[in-house]
Amino acid sequence: MNPFPWKDAMRFGLGVLRLSPDAFWKMTPRELASAWGAVMGERTAPLDRQGLHTLMETFPDDR
Repeated sequence: MNPFPWKDAMRFGLGVLRLSPDAFWKMTPRELASAWGAVMGERTAPLDRQGLHTLMETFPDDR
């Protein structure tokens, strides 16, 4: 089993959703996955490097 992708989850929760750290850490992984599906569409596989690159281009941190 692969470890939970915390780095990607934190980038999405804090960077894309712009959650406060407190709100992010109170979410369950299932709640974060649901938010991901609402924003990015449902996923069938783990995020790969190209998917992360696309996500970062679509939602840059320096808006």
